[in-house]
Amino acid sequence: MTIEPGPDRADATAAETVVVAPDPRRRLGVGAVIVLVLVAFAVTVAIGMFRGATGAETVSAGPTASGLASAPVEAGLYVHVAGAVRRAGLYRLEVGDRVADAIALAGGFADDAARDGVNLARPVADGEQIVVPVVGSAPSGAPVAGAAAPADGLIDLNTATREQLDTLPRVGPAMADRIIAWRDENGRFTSVDDLLSVPGIGDKMLAGLRDLVRV
Repeated sequence: MTIEPGPDRADATAAETVVVAPDPRRRLGVGAVIVLVLVAFAVTVAIGMFRGATGAETVSAGPTASGLASAPVEAGLYVHVAGAVRRAGLYRLEVGDRVADAIALAGGFADDAARDGVNLARPVADGEQIVVPVVGSAPSGAPVAGAAAPADGLIDLNTATREQLDTLPRVGPAMADRIIAWRDENGRFTSVDDLLSVPGIGDKMLAGLRDLVRV
């Protein structure tokens, strides 16, 4: 015998069947993640294509054999500008620069400079000294016309030429130039002892010159 379900049982079965609708926020979150992944992939591909088209390559500086990164050697030369200039001192110039460039770095000629006493067109050499004489003094290395030895036989440190200083014992051309340069930079010698301020002259050398020079 077949028993037909009554209306009450069918209603109960229908009531138990529940349809769950998808959450719209969950769908939106999953879609956003997919979009972000696609965008990141596209950017990566675009960067790779750009590097391949331009041939750009990042190169990191590696250590040399000594373990240090190599650096370019600074080119140039150094000269000492002294005498009748506005700012005497040591200056750095480029290879091929001339005396005029060195004097310009030293602030130009002083008011009492004997401008004809230097050759502005001469190229400078590394380590040299450029001395600008003052008006009325002889340029370094140039003898004074008609200069005569003092009557007492002593050499005056304030008027002596390079050649006269060179006649002193242990004073060669280089030391004579230093004495003249000191005179041009600091003014007159006020005492024979001022020779100790000249580079290269010590007490022993001064003792050998004391009876041969005067101020």
